[in-house]
Amino acid sequence: MSDLHDIDKKLIWHPFTSLMDETERLLITSAEGIYLTTDDGRKIIDAVSSWWVNLHGHSNPIIANAISEQARKLEHVIFAGFTHEPAITLAKNLISILPSNQAKIFFSDNGSTAVEVGLKMAYQYWYNQGITKKTIVAIDGSYHGDTMGAMSVGERNIFTNAFAPLLFDVEFIDFPSADKEVYVVEQFKNIIHQQDVGVFIFEPLVQGAAGMRMYSPAVLDRLIQVAQENNIICMADEVFTGFGRTGKLFASQYLKHQPDIMAISKGITGGTMALSVTSCSDKIVKAFQSAEIIKTFFHGHSYTANPIACAAANASFTLLMDDDCQQSIKRISSQHEQFKHKIKNHKAVKEVRNIGTIIAIELESKDGTSYFNDIRKKIYPYFLERNILLRPLGNVIYIVPPYVIEERELNEVYDCIEMFLESLD
Repeated sequence: MSDLHDIDKKLIWHPFTSLMDETERLLITSAEGIYLTTDDGRKIIDAVSSWWVNLHGHSNPIIANAISEQARKLEHVIFAGFTHEPAITLAKNLISILPSNQAKIFFSDNGSTAVEVGLKMAYQYWYNQGITKKTIVAIDGSYHGDTMGAMSVGERNIFTNAFAPLLFDVEFIDFPSADKEVYVVEQFKNIIHQQDVGVFIFEPLVQGAAGMRMYSPAVLDRLIQVAQENNIICMADEVFTGFGRTGKLFASQYLKHQPDIMAISKGITGGTMALSVTSCSDKIVKAFQSAEIIKTFFHGHSYTANPIACAAANASFTLLMDDDCQQSIKRISSQHEQFKHKIKNHKAVKEVRNIGTIIAIELESKDGTSYFNDIRKKIYPYFLERNILLRPLGNVIYIVPPYVIEERELNEVYDCIEMFLESLD
């Protein structure tokens, strides 16, 4: 397989990877359940669900069969002027589990585009009514994707520095940690008082890329309430938190006040195909229901609502809603809670955070908490050498496993983390 490695090194540009990085990429030849198999026969536990997308394990036969059957029937068709059963069924399935105010589904390709669609939808909502409300408010530390609009509403840092002149202005409120909740609400109110705010975008309860930072449903509920009292469109980026990751089907279900727009991707197809949706309420829809052509939402993608991807998503939906899967989510959540209490007082641990199937261990560090903390260079290879894929966020180790992981397999990951903590003494 050395020829494949050579071709990869010569021709392929990998994400979030320096072109000067000489580390050889692991060649994965197959995968099943929670295990990735390399070309030299290693079996690696995928404890991060392959960037948080995999729900039901790799090569799930039910999803694979759905893909195969659909590919033999209808692989793709333009979605402007045409429709098909997999997309119709998926829209119906999603509406049945989304917050009750969500009314329509718009299909796109990935998390970033789902966010772009939502931002454009919200902005045009005001435009179609002849109202000028240009200010967008986001939360400090946000990550909403890597396209221009998604970068604009995310934290400005080394990832976005090169594009700073191209990004539109956004007002950021502080991260609403427990000690700053009252302050952040007042900060939000002051921005609303001073500017014409049209949109409030947020990652509900968990900021994933920022280090799995978590905040309370109560303060988010209050922020949404303040926004909606001031006629501001609220947009939940549930790209990561959707489909059971937080213990509920969507993080927004922890709230009393519901978002007007939701961006959804990652787990939608169970980790098999690229697909995303942006859902919205009737309030948003009404601003586009007009005979005036200028009020049309002019947005689309070549592979919008791809039938094969929709078929995979429908199969994943069936698996997700099965009692076995729901019980697994509860079991994983309980295991995380127990592990949190076991290690939270370890001297190498600054804080352990968990919600649902997500657990994050923030390590003590003289360099502070950062994605670029050098300890990440030690964490990643330590676990990979022991056949566990844990891709740290700087000095934050996190586990976001596929729901099919068994109790003993998750304990194996925990045991390895404890070994790593002891190695830091």
